[in-house]
Amino acid sequence: MAADEPQEGVVKFELRYTCTEPLEFAPLRALNAWRTLLHRLALIGQDPLRYGGVGFGNVSQRLAGQQFAITGTQTGALPTLGARHYALIEDCDIAANRVTARGPIEPSSESLTHAMLYRLGADIRCVLHVHTPRLWGCARALGIPITHPDVAYGTPAMAVEMERLHRAGKFARRGIVAMGGHTDGVVAFGADVNAAGFALLGAYVEALAQD
Repeated sequence: MAADEPQEGVVKFELRYTCTEPLEFAPLRALNAWRTLLHRLALIGQDPLRYGGVGFGNVSQRLAGQQFAITGTQTGALPTLGARHYALIEDCDIAANRVTARGPIEPSSESLTHAMLYRLGADIRCVLHVHTPRLWGCARALGIPITHPDVAYGTPAMAVEMERLHRAGKFARRGIVAMGGHTDGVVAFGADVNAAGFALLGAYVEALAQD
């Protein structure tokens, strides 16, 4: 972990947020089911002994164009979520470090990173951000690309780092990346929720088999 790594769960971008009614939940049911599973596996959650007791992990799904639904900030402690726990990202200006969102809850602090991944291609329609010491520690051995350790999570620099890895062809083998400067942070993505979920679980099992 970088010595100056910021606290997990802290929003670092300018947020233009409008509180509204919950999003339509039907299109998010599969995503929400995966989020429930990831919480049961302790890949998303909140633990007083980890990260200063702040919640960790978030999931998102592309809706229309560059807009996407993402879990709200500080929802990690909840074992199950509902419509009131998702925000809609309407626009992200990565260079200006600005996010425009609406919904019943403010969006995750990782919204900029999710936004950059969706911009890498229309075939990316789901992003899962989890925390797993096991997989994070085995990333190099498993051939998983790793972001630069000096790049902090939730920043424009992390979004640009994701673009750099994509341009270098590092995501060609599978849709998963470890965050070198964000302890235990791993991101999986895919053409749909199941593709992202199974990519993540497949890599997680490979990591468990490294003994």
